[in-house]
Amino acid sequence: MDLGLKNKVMMVAASSSGLGFAVARNLALEGARLSIASRNPTNIQNAAARIINETGAEVLPHVMDVKDPASIASWTHKTMDTYGSVDGLLINAGGPPSGRFDDLDDSRWNEAFELTMMGTVRLIREVVPHMIKVKHGSILTITSISIKEPIDNLLLSNVMRSGVTSLLKSLSTDFARYGIRVNNLVPGLFATDRLQSLDLINSGEWRMTLEEVRKINFSNIPLGRYGDPDEFGKAAAFLLSDAASYVTGETFIIDGGKTRTVW
Repeated sequence: MDLGLKNKVMMVAASSSGLGFAVARNLALEGARLSIASRNPTNIQNAAARIINETGAEVLPHVMDVKDPASIASWTHKTMDTYGSVDGLLINAGGPPSGRFDDLDDSRWNEAFELTMMGTVRLIREVVPHMIKVKHGSILTITSISIKEPIDNLLLSNVMRSGVTSLLKSLSTDFARYGIRVNNLVPGLFATDRLQSLDLINSGEWRMTLEEVRKINFSNIPLGRYGDPDEFGKAAAFLLSDAASYVTGETFIIDGGKTRTVW
């Protein structure tokens, strides 16, 4: 299927590694022009080089901290100065720290709000005016299964990510008149470096081999394996593309069938 992404301009946040990189790579494979960003200058430059070497795509790397409004504005302005337009935005950032209710003071709540909620608000605020001008665009967030099944000890993520989901559902109605689509994408367990690190930690804590830890995790996934990041990247590329032109206000779960909730 031709997703119609050739020469489209896609901004991809937190894309130096993991699922963000997988999304950027798959957009590039479809012919998109990329503006990618992360906090680490070396990592984002390396990511750009990898994508260019593999795909030959145009890639603009930029250093951006989603908690810094000026940094978000700088990334958007640089993208517009370079490409003159923006067709799609992937919103992605690390989650708030773990903690139960009694562990969290006001500063922790405020930090989580700035990172997860206001980071999303500010990215959309910067990019959407450019989409409104051309009455076209797509916005996609990478969120968490905590919006469907709250996770123990991740109270901040449970609350803030649910708020972001409600925000995007509301914006999908508001922005539809401008031809702008807004959706959420929920990842399950994917074979990223981060998951490898978590499995190694659990291996030590559980006094099991890495293979034994993965066997336990696989047993809870109907498809019996971790996802390949490219599987996630392809789904994101589809939702950001015009091939999904009648899809907005939706939340999609990609987890090999692990989530049991119906809605």
